[in-house]
Amino acid sequence: MTVLAVQPGETPADEEPPDTGERHRLTALGGFAALFLDAMASVAYGPEAIVLVLAAAGAHGLGFTLPVTLAIAALLAVLVASYRQVIAAFPDGGGSYAVAKTHLGARTSLVAAGSLVLDYVLNVAVAVTAGVAALTSAFPSLYGERVWLCLAVLTLVTAVNLRGIAESARVFIVPTVVFIGSIFVLIVIGLFRDAPVNRVNSESVVTGNVTSVGVLLLLKAFASGCSALTGVEAIANAVPSFRAPRVKRAQRAEVALGAVLGVMLIGLSVLISRFHLQPVQGVTVLAQLADASLGHNWAFYVIQFATMILLALSANTSFGGLPVLLKLLARDNYLPHVFALKADRQVHRHGVLALAAVSAALLVFSGGDTNTLVPLFAIGVFVGFTVAQVGMVRHWRGERGTGWRGKALLNGFGAVLTGVAAVVVTASKFDDGAWLIVITLPLLVLAFETVHRAYAHIGERLGLGRIPEPPHRDRSVVIVPVSSLSRLTSEALTAAASLGDEVRAVTVCYPDPEDRANLHALERAWAQWDPGVPLVQLACERRSLGRPIAAYVRDVSATEPDTRVTVLIAEVEPVRLWQRLLQNQRGAVVAHAVRRDTDAVICRLRFRLF
Repeated sequence: MTVLAVQPGETPADEEPPDTGERHRLTALGGFAALFLDAMASVAYGPEAIVLVLAAAGAHGLGFTLPVTLAIAALLAVLVASYRQVIAAFPDGGGSYAVAKTHLGARTSLVAAGSLVLDYVLNVAVAVTAGVAALTSAFPSLYGERVWLCLAVLTLVTAVNLRGIAESARVFIVPTVVFIGSIFVLIVIGLFRDAPVNRVNSESVVTGNVTSVGVLLLLKAFASGCSALTGVEAIANAVPSFRAPRVKRAQRAEVALGAVLGVMLIGLSVLISRFHLQPVQGVTVLAQLADASLGHNWAFYVIQFATMILLALSANTSFGGLPVLLKLLARDNYLPHVFALKADRQVHRHGVLALAAVSAALLVFSGGDTNTLVPLFAIGVFVGFTVAQVGMVRHWRGERGTGWRGKALLNGFGAVLTGVAAVVVTASKFDDGAWLIVITLPLLVLAFETVHRAYAHIGERLGLGRIPEPPHRDRSVVIVPVSSLSRLTSEALTAAASLGDEVRAVTVCYPDPEDRANLHALERAWAQWDPGVPLVQLACERRSLGRPIAAYVRDVSATEPDTRVTVLIAEVEPVRLWQRLLQNQRGAVVAHAVRRDTDAVICRLRFRLF
């Protein structure tokens, strides 16, 4: 006999290298398409959120649009730098949850995780409703069907993500590139305009004109405009979804996101100030900018349709980030372990389906109305931002490497800014629905802790982490419920004889004359067959099947305490799926009763029909 030695790291010539799933992961460009949609779509409502707040101070207040945007861009740069550090320090993903778990304790990490879960779910609902709102604005006859349209878009995005995040990235690359290209064209052309090509003639929402702007108004505008920063954390949450080298690819994607988003926000704000645009009832600021820069022509409609599509598809960011976060929570015993399972194509299928189900419920609850959901949108992500930055301050203090003070100062400054934004948004939007987040977040943390305690109890009972006692052999009795003689009965008793030391067949008998006649027929046939197994009769006054068998199992366990009892239930496995409807489900009834009332082992024997 010849033995072939294979050195470590080598693959035998006649074997293919194992599929590590890398082809189903993201490249840097794929990450751009799969995880940038939320951030890119925010340029459609971020600048508008700033303008709407500053409009309360009239034309003078609108003059602060660019300074507020520059402050948001500075915060964006801080967040990008911070999340690049998070990616390097926590390559398994999880973002603010992973940072808080390591440096701020379990409870804080659950607050971060809960805020991210809420943000991701609301992002799906807001993105879908905003996209459908743009569609119904172009085609008003569809307004009455907006809920069904929202559910249809959600179904489409879910189906694409069930095929894998890499597959969804390929699908969404084209609309992402078209949108970004359109916005850059709008900005460049607008910068060369001395005056707007076209100005929307509609009622302005500016109510007055004042000569001073208060700090609170600027803070509110800053906090509202920070909604454009949602999605910055998605890459840090989904690092495992990238191809190797994962950290470098994710960091490049994070920098690209910050650069593109920052240029777009600043460019649009420059144009808003240049053209002296004001918020107009029924017309978005982005639509006004397209009108002013390009005119009301085909280019205007390209931008509108690209915005509509990207808004609807920006829900994909949540489908890329949330399942990875749920996997980490499940791995840490804060969610059911089913969320940690992977299907083909590196898909966390249960996380995708759970996100789709909760988002669908939100869409139905809100009636497909964006304004019902937007006030809740940005709070969760600001909480996550703040927790991540505070955690990174602790991280650098512990590392104390080269330049750690500067890095810690950067993260601390970012934590102050995002913390202020979280407080301002929550306070200003409290009556508009932010109270729901204030209530839901603690409840979500409580749910995480409840699941964790349940798993801890299970682990204690199972003795996880401890060496168990050596296995030993007990005397065993196998109980086989029967109702008639057939080949199925013979197979069941044969299997039972292979499993235990003693086999007992049991049958339930009822007082009705017809049932007693069937019992006598079974007794005669059993005596004639003589399988060497006793037939135990269980009398029952009521027409119950599972309870008398469970009671007999309890009696055996009580009278023979050192005996392991197994109940073997034989069932027919039909050829066709529809033929399951022809079965009487007696086996399921017996199994349920025995499982509920006893500690016996249940064995389901499937007899296949060919």
